[in-house]
Amino acid sequence: MSAIVTLTEAAALRIKEMMKQNGEEGAYFRFSINGGGCSGLSYGMSLDHEKTDEDKHFEQHGIEVVIDKDSAPLVTGTTIDFKQSLMGGGFTIDNPNALVSCGCGTSFRTAKVTGTPEEC
Repeated sequence: MSAIVTLTEAAALRIKEMMKQNGEEGAYFRFSINGGGCSGLSYGMSLDHEKTDEDKHFEQHGIEVVIDKDSAPLVTGTTIDFKQSLMGGGFTIDNPNALVSCGCGTSFRTAKVTGTPEEC
């Protein structure tokens, strides 16, 4: 299967570090969309040992990425990166499907799916 999202090399290295630190080598990197957040939808990232037949999955930079079938259309074309700065580091998400994003960068809505916004 072709990649639905793009993991940068920096993001993949950070995910590998997290897997090692948490004793989760061999886990899948699950990227998902959940209801809520300031703009109605929010991103979810976790390490998972389960995948279903309905999950979309592919590998990038040695990371097995898993996305559920409902989240896939909302994140197709997204780039996940990891940025390091003097104040620390964090993942950044560039989703071309997001029409509106919250200032925190973890909440968004699309033209077709708005979700139910929560107060920040």
